[in-house]
Amino acid sequence: MDQGSGVPSTGDIVQIGIAVDIPEPWGGELTRRRLASGDPNTVPAHVTLLGPTEIPVSALPEVERHLDRVAAEHLPFTLHLRGTGTFRPVTQVVFVTVAAGISECELLAAAINSAPQLRRELRFPYHPHVTVAQDVAPEALDRAYEDLADFSALFEVEGFTLFSHSGQTRWQPRRDFRLGG
Repeated sequence: MDQGSGVPSTGDIVQIGIAVDIPEPWGGELTRRRLASGDPNTVPAHVTLLGPTEIPVSALPEVERHLDRVAAEHLPFTLHLRGTGTFRPVTQVVFVTVAAGISECELLAAAINSAPQLRRELRFPYHPHVTVAQDVAPEALDRAYEDLADFSALFEVEGFTLFSHSGQTRWQPRRDFRLGG
């Protein structure tokens, strides 16, 4: 393990993810609601652009160069979160919906996924959202769905974040990428 970086040494595999963070005060509120549902996932509220993906540590520099190019080619945009949705009965997930900014998230996710190191088969089509309860009791899912039905947040997305996970630590932000260069 490379001391201080939280990333395994060369030759090892690192798990990465890429997301749009939800700013305060909404991010903290949605994260607290997720924890209150009994969901043990302590990841701060976010919209996933690339879910957990394993890559060799040696591929990180090229992945970061790719993300620099993706960020430079996409402009900042407005994201509007409003109301709730669910993937039940297929998966036990309740989420806050993306009401505006859907196509921008889809374009970013597709551009990010175009790098050979990041291509992976998806179980489901990409659907931008903010998870607020997952794999908890049905009553907790119902409560999260109802409690956040009137939720609304409107903010500018100016970038996205590359996160890494070595298996020994929690997800850690590795680098931010500013949209529009």
